[in-house]
Amino acid sequence: MAPALLVSPTHSFRKASQSRTQLGIQKKIVYSSPAMAQEIIIKPKPWGREVWFAHTERYAGKILEVNKGHRLSLQYHEHKMETQYIYSGKVKLTYGEKEDQLQEKILESGDKIDVPPFMIHRIEALEDSQIFEVSSPELDDVVKLADDYGRSGKGNNETLDQSLHHNNNQS
Repeated sequence: MAPALLVSPTHSFRKASQSRTQLGIQKKIVYSSPAMAQEIIIKPKPWGREVWFAHTERYAGKILEVNKGHRLSLQYHEHKMETQYIYSGKVKLTYGEKEDQLQEKILESGDKIDVPPFMIHRIEALEDSQIFEVSSPELDDVVKLADDYGRSGKGNNETLDQSLHHNNNQS
């Protein structure tokens, strides 16, 4: 049985009103040792985008930018452990150990979520939101149970995500 999901407020970080520029998000390496040098990677998603700022053999770090009214898949991970920090915005978290016994909780800037393997979860942006995620490195370890954009099954399909992102962002 998976341990309980932990949600805790931690309002000691930067103000939620800071922009991406103030966060220092760039498409280049500012400093890195030669052994860890890697570019920042932008991954378009139908709900917004992911900014991968770290992906090593031991850990990963990314920023989820979720557009208001959009939501991630209802999903779980078989191996991946993640912690998410709501940096800005407001989201509805759906979570639980069984698909027919899910709970909902509203999270705001400063709230933190720990998601162990096999915990079913989904984020819905009630406002444009930025979520910092640190995790174990298994970034393709996702099993989608339900999805607003027609994606399903195990893993990620970057070509489909890019196409859906483009379709969702046309005027």
